[in-house]
Amino acid sequence: MGTVRFEQHLAAISVAAHRLGEEAWAAGPDAAVPTCPGWSVRDLVAHQGMVHRWATAVVLGDSDAADSPDGFREEGLAESDPVEWLIEGSLELVEALEDAHANLKALVFLKDAPSARDFWARRQCHETTIHAFDALSAHLARMPSANDAEIDPPFAADGLDELLTGFLPRSKSRLRSDALVRIAVSPIDVDAAWLVAVSQEPAVTTRHTSDSGELATAKVRFSGTAAQLYLGLWNRGNEIVTTDEAMLTRWREVSRVEW
Repeated sequence: MGTVRFEQHLAAISVAAHRLGEEAWAAGPDAAVPTCPGWSVRDLVAHQGMVHRWATAVVLGDSDAADSPDGFREEGLAESDPVEWLIEGSLELVEALEDAHANLKALVFLKDAPSARDFWARRQCHETTIHAFDALSAHLARMPSANDAEIDPPFAADGLDELLTGFLPRSKSRLRSDALVRIAVSPIDVDAAWLVAVSQEPAVTTRHTSDSGELATAKVRFSGTAAQLYLGLWNRGNEIVTTDEAMLTRWREVSRVEW
């Protein structure tokens, strides 16, 4: 989509990391995380801090550190102040990205990915935003709403685009159908929509404007605000309106991204 710039992704990493830290602090390290069954807040913070440090290592070309991410997680679990440790890692990541050349050569792992520098800024923006929502769920001890999350529509739409055009079409994606099914993902608050063709092969996603006639070919529709769709299709929240509950349930069962 290209509506959220590199600098905005960097700023969003910092905002989301600080919110994650604030919500984690308020919840307490031993609190359960409703959106991540089996995790405590300490597990969540250690995971996010590990991912930030791993991404920093990739950007810096530090192959030894990039090949040993579990060490970062153990470090986070052992920290006396895991929130401070989290923030330190996010600052190091942002600094590495700020200093990176626009034509950085580094690992990317999504379909239709931008340049490596822009890829990592975008990926960590949404990684951290989603996990800040998880920390919020621990603080509230329930599933938050999209309104609770306070995610701006353009950022939510950008995250939807990454999910639908980057993650979903990968060969490892398990969202398949014996017969072709087209799903229209249609936010009500931004001029953007996506048409996802699900078949026995990896999904094929195309971008559209909200008034595109192509969307009428869809058998299934997922709608809501951009934030409701963003969170819901990342298996957070239950505010998506759909014409096919069975397909939405299937999506939630198989479209999970795990470390």
